[in-house]
Amino acid sequence: MEAEHKLHGSFEVHLTERSIVRSVDNLSTPHILTLSNLDLLCGRFPITYFYVYHNPEHVAVPSILSSLKSSLAKTLCYYYPFAGRIVQNPSSNEPEIICDNTGALVVQGHATISLRELDFYNLNETLQDKLISLNPDFPFQVQITNYTCGGISVTFTFDHALGDASSFGKFLVSWSEIAQNKPISCMPDHRRSFHPRNPPTYHPSLDQIFVKCTIEEIINIPTTKILLKRLYHIDISNINRLQRRASTNGCKRTKIEAFSAYLWKIMANVIDEKHEKCKMGWLIDGRGRLYASQSSMSNYVGNVLSIATAEGGVTELKQSSMPDVAGKVHDAISKVTSESHFLDLIDWIECHRPGLMMSNAVLGRGGPTLVLSSGRRFPVAELDFGFGSPVLGTVYSTIQKLGVAYMNQRPSGRNDGSWTVSAILWPELATALESDSIFEPMSVTHLQL
Repeated sequence: MEAEHKLHGSFEVHLTERSIVRSVDNLSTPHILTLSNLDLLCGRFPITYFYVYHNPEHVAVPSILSSLKSSLAKTLCYYYPFAGRIVQNPSSNEPEIICDNTGALVVQGHATISLRELDFYNLNETLQDKLISLNPDFPFQVQITNYTCGGISVTFTFDHALGDASSFGKFLVSWSEIAQNKPISCMPDHRRSFHPRNPPTYHPSLDQIFVKCTIEEIINIPTTKILLKRLYHIDISNINRLQRRASTNGCKRTKIEAFSAYLWKIMANVIDEKHEKCKMGWLIDGRGRLYASQSSMSNYVGNVLSIATAEGGVTELKQSSMPDVAGKVHDAISKVTSESHFLDLIDWIECHRPGLMMSNAVLGRGGPTLVLSSGRRFPVAELDFGFGSPVLGTVYSTIQKLGVAYMNQRPSGRNDGSWTVSAILWPELATALESDSIFEPMSVTHLQL
């Protein structure tokens, strides 16, 4: 195909090759995979992961591309919905996956810059217009870009209807295992079998947390503040220090609870004076909670997410100690990490179908809110496709509007317990966080490039 030129800033990315990769095990009879109630809660956001490989063992780019495509074709045998199409059912007015092996879109690009010259702190701005536009015909697509230094980046983009972070992590690990000629460690479960109770029933508090909405309302989320997209490195020593500060009297808080308490206190100190309260939110994975007495859901592919929220008075949060705020975080998360909550949520969605549903907070209707998504088990260093481990694996957000501040935490490519944090923040919150030593703007030094 004729090369495309993506101009932005001081370098270009030439997209030179597009190909469609299909499962080597072609499905003779296409079938429909109906989305579960919990799938409908997550909307149709694109989820993009950006991985960087530094001089991948001097393997030639054509060889890398060929290996990735051939191993992907084998992986799609197990994860066949990722090679399907997502369409709107005219009767139910809800999306569904047509498993017909349409394939995944794979694109190759050439960047006129070295990895060391990229601005990783402003990664979203750096990569703006450098990645292939989302193609609605392909719910999964990949872009492999090589740089003048010999390094490469691999970008994976998924439609949220395919699953959540846990599902995508399993898919990527299976792909890397197949690329290394290893047996896959996860045999995916595609049943999407979350059935409401008869009759459906739920706790009335869910009516305040979630709301039925349209795709137009999601696209046109009202934003009254500028949102900055930033990438940070948080050293393991600082994570451990926060955990010690949040733990007291023999009560040890988790790293996420301690980190959340720190964030919540910072947010309270910079919130606009007209707000007397502010919220924190946490995305919660229901695997291990739903149907725990019957069977394991560890290999389930789909969406099994809810959100925990907690509201605090600004003055109270400023005056409270780290252990006290960490206790509020623990209590809020504990209310959602139960089977009863997820069963109620499935029933709440059943009572509000058809259509899409989201949390009021994410739609910007709950006041100032910071939502944290923890991916402490998400694969980073493990993603070796046969040419070495990545030095960076992070979320790259293409979302233009969001009703909340948002953070996504991942393990650092150093594999030493440090974190990579992708953030969408209000300017005053970004300034406050960067004034401390904990949030370090991501740099080539952190990535050891």
